[in-house]
Amino acid sequence: MSDQTAIDAATKRLSQALDALDAAVERRMEADRSEARLADQIHALGADRASLASELDVQTARARQLETANREIAKRLDAAIDNIRSVVDTQSR
Repeated sequence: MSDQTAIDAATKRLSQALDALDAAVERRMEADRSEARLADQIHALGADRASLASELDVQTARARQLETANREIAKRLDAAIDNIRSVVDTQSR
């Protein structure tokens, strides 16, 4: 093999290695971009989750208040019904 042939072969191998390196760098950069997009999505999901959890807490508290009010109204209605029955019974005698 002549020196020129050896240099041409080495140049070709170097060029192929540089092309492979460029391709690997591009794949790595794309992976990094994908990772950054995924991290952004995870962050957004975390923020949404926190917001939804907060809203759930508010609605749970509201439901408890409504349940308490409902029980109080039921007690008052029962008392009113008892009073009306008592009056009706007294009037019917």
